[in-house]
Amino acid sequence: MDLFGDLPPPAATSPSKPDALFGDLPRASSSCTTPPGALRPSSADGDEEPLAKRKPSAGCPALRGFVAHRRGERDEMQDAFRVDDSFLSSLAAVPHDVASMSYYGVFDGHAGAKAAVYCAEHLHTHVASLFPKGESENPDAAIRKSLVEAFRQTDKAFLQKATAVSPAWKDGCTAVTTLLVNDTLHVANLGDSKALLCRADSSCPGGVKVLPLSKDHSPSQYDERQRIQKAGGAIRDGRILGVLEVSRSIGDGRFKGLGVSNTPDVRRMQLVADDRFVLMACDGLFKAFGCKEAVERANALLDDESLDLKPPAAGEKPDPMRARCEAVCDRLCVEAVKRGCSDNVTVMLIRIEHQSA
Repeated sequence: MDLFGDLPPPAATSPSKPDALFGDLPRASSSCTTPPGALRPSSADGDEEPLAKRKPSAGCPALRGFVAHRRGERDEMQDAFRVDDSFLSSLAAVPHDVASMSYYGVFDGHAGAKAAVYCAEHLHTHVASLFPKGESENPDAAIRKSLVEAFRQTDKAFLQKATAVSPAWKDGCTAVTTLLVNDTLHVANLGDSKALLCRADSSCPGGVKVLPLSKDHSPSQYDERQRIQKAGGAIRDGRILGVLEVSRSIGDGRFKGLGVSNTPDVRRMQLVADDRFVLMACDGLFKAFGCKEAVERANALLDDESLDLKPPAAGEKPDPMRARCEAVCDRLCVEAVKRGCSDNVTVMLIRIEHQSA
């Protein structure tokens, strides 16, 4: 089976997507950016206090996820998502040092919806089955390793399904997931969907500090381009073979032999009392909003008393927080479309509720 049969000839071109909106992550020169050392890629070098030795701040925070989406001008909705506020029950064996877990994912499909839907239905099962079961000298590194392997296994299983049919599925997707373990977020991502943390800070414009929790993966980045070219791939108009605009993904079997990776970037962040929410979204939102702008807009909408809230369905118990957070997500989707985004838009807001000791 020739997975590459439909790729354009070398002379073909494809319109490139402007990426200026993806360059506005906070920088160290501002007083409202991440303090040095506050956010690092997970590693096994022992430079941070292991998770098992940390004391959750005034009890483990509780997370609640809310989501909205719009198809935009696309023929179909190719995004998918997963919300699991009580992920601890998904584990067959709960480690003694884990008191709270939550899991969330946003998956942005391309060339079809199959990869995104598959991730929404299966990635969390791999995360649960691979989560470290015993004690470790460096639990953070063990969690990172388990997340990387969960992405790898999900990609492998999907590609097996994709190539078992004729014609083979061409679908692929980006992925951004957030896993809360006690009081620490572990964020894993492939591609250009993002996760951003909103932290209250009166010294910052808008009263909040925006902390990036994910890293974009583009063929235009030096290290990504080097890997792709070494594997025999060519980059045209910022895309691999002029077609694929991300350098890491689930699926995309046509490009996996050309350096497209299923290894996620994994970062962690210990939550503090000033943290309000995590905003996760596909690139459809960020075609219309800058990162900082999107978080500040969500924060302002949360406090907007004039925001139209959807009434509960007949027989459903009123839930003011749910109504407000879903309205915020919906408003961001609508505003992205009104600003000219023709892509699918999926927005997830994960509200952080700090518990008393």
